[in-house]
Amino acid sequence: MSLGAPTLSVSIISYNEENNIARCLEAVRDIATEIIVVDSRSTDRTVEIATACGAQVFVEAWKGHVAQKNSAFEKCTCDWILALDCDEVVSPELKEAIVRILERGDCTGYQVNRKTFYLGKWINHAWYPDWNLRLIRRNSGHWTGLDPHDSLMTSGKVGRLSGDLHHFSFQDFQDCLQRTVRYAVSASQSYQRDGRRVRFHNLLVNPLHGFIKHYFVKKGFLDGLQGFIISIMSAISIFMKYVLLWERQNALKGKDRTVRNDKE
Repeated sequence: MSLGAPTLSVSIISYNEENNIARCLEAVRDIATEIIVVDSRSTDRTVEIATACGAQVFVEAWKGHVAQKNSAFEKCTCDWILALDCDEVVSPELKEAIVRILERGDCTGYQVNRKTFYLGKWINHAWYPDWNLRLIRRNSGHWTGLDPHDSLMTSGKVGRLSGDLHHFSFQDFQDCLQRTVRYAVSASQSYQRDGRRVRFHNLLVNPLHGFIKHYFVKKGFLDGLQGFIISIMSAISIFMKYVLLWERQNALKGKDRTVRNDKE
């Protein structure tokens, strides 16, 4: 970038991402003025690799997806902020689009289209297109939502960038299973804190809706076996989330009854 051009901060949170973070950072190293990484006390070489790639690394206790990402945002000092996950890679086409926007962008924020590589192939339907707001002017937005489903919000006009953000979400199906369970647990905890209640229809209708959305509405059947697996896993994830919330609700009820019995 030429002297005096708008500057770019890349904002990332990490935890045990030694297999992904170098690929992520190398893809944006030449367009980033600064790279901010907030690490949640990784036990592998994540911090070492990120530092070697030129990132400023801040080690902090885990506060949840939303709070952790906002912490990374607060440390950014450039005109624009590009938010990435460690398992994402900016494609050459997207990089060119970002550079053009930095020079003459007229919007407050820009969405990018994320394309996922899953079980050996690129997913063209079940998870695609997947537009996410990722590039914003500094101090014009923040992360919000219920963990683990965070969402970047900004005020003002929002545009879209050409080129894909490549997403390497899971190493294999075992990794997919393990993460699905963790995300379901996290989501149920967030729902409980938010005061949400589970009803029987949530256990039946919501998982079915998740399957229909990915397999039929988004035409996941065109992705072959991978599209079917994605649709099934979506239903399973939703089902687990509500079962865990139901379990938490009933555990609280059990505690309330115990307290009342003790008082009597």
